[in-house]
Amino acid sequence: MVFGSYVLIYFTILYTRRRLGIVTNEMMDVPKWRFAIIGFLEALGVATGMAAAAMLPGPVIPILNQTYLVWQLLFALLILGRRFLLNQIAGCLLVAVGVVVAVSSGSGADTTLSGIGFLWPAVLVASAAFQAGASIIKEFVFNDAAKRLEGKSLDIFVVNSFGSGFQALFVFLLLPFLSNLKGIPFASLPSYLKDGAGCFFNTGAKISGCDGAPILPLLYISTNLAFNISLLHLVKISSAIVSSLTMMLSVPLAVYIMSKPLPYLPGGSSLSSNFTMGCIVLVLGLLLYNIPTTPTKQHTKTS
Repeated sequence: MVFGSYVLIYFTILYTRRRLGIVTNEMMDVPKWRFAIIGFLEALGVATGMAAAAMLPGPVIPILNQTYLVWQLLFALLILGRRFLLNQIAGCLLVAVGVVVAVSSGSGADTTLSGIGFLWPAVLVASAAFQAGASIIKEFVFNDAAKRLEGKSLDIFVVNSFGSGFQALFVFLLLPFLSNLKGIPFASLPSYLKDGAGCFFNTGAKISGCDGAPILPLLYISTNLAFNISLLHLVKISSAIVSSLTMMLSVPLAVYIMSKPLPYLPGGSSLSSNFTMGCIVLVLGLLLYNIPTTPTKQHTKTS
């Protein structure tokens, strides 16, 4: 349902911008098969990520997800032909380490991978690879469109709309697999979706866990839309890696905010000194990545 909401909103905005002349015919002629690849990779990332998350301890998940940045560096090298300076590589690694330290603070011994085996951690790492590949292809689409459009900038809602549309399509095709992961028989899926819609709009009988609907779900969707649009705009004006680094900065910020007593959430909790240390390491990594350097002929644009 959430995927459908995003697709509807994105295409409504795209249609409006098309009518206003902001989106041109040339922009709409960008090859759509690239968006199909983006949607397919993102759908695979969702499916494999859910499969692995169901089998792994909670604190392990954000730690393994930091391989996303490593995959981005690799794909930027292979797909975009980009070269990175030593300080940028070190900065990315510091950011990942900082996030791991911050989100694992106070988790205890259950953050280790001992006794879990190799399969499900590998599946989660593969999920990060699918998502990272999609982000790098988005950057490639923007770079290639700038050449096709003779220097004009491709509107981000072309990428958002068609990318999300294909993602929703492939997620729909993967619904039998996804419902099985949640222990829901495929035949019961329509009833499950109907109950979910009732919870979303807060209609019918009061259901536990639906407090605050529909205001809270709509607030989540609007905030997430603004966040996704901002990240894609950052990809457009800089790079997928800069966007990823910015997104990683939001992780400890979100953990800090969630530790405070908020409406509809359990009471606040204290954060250990590891959280502060992780945030410091993360910020140092961002500063290291963005140290001004003099470009040379051996290096292409890196941010």
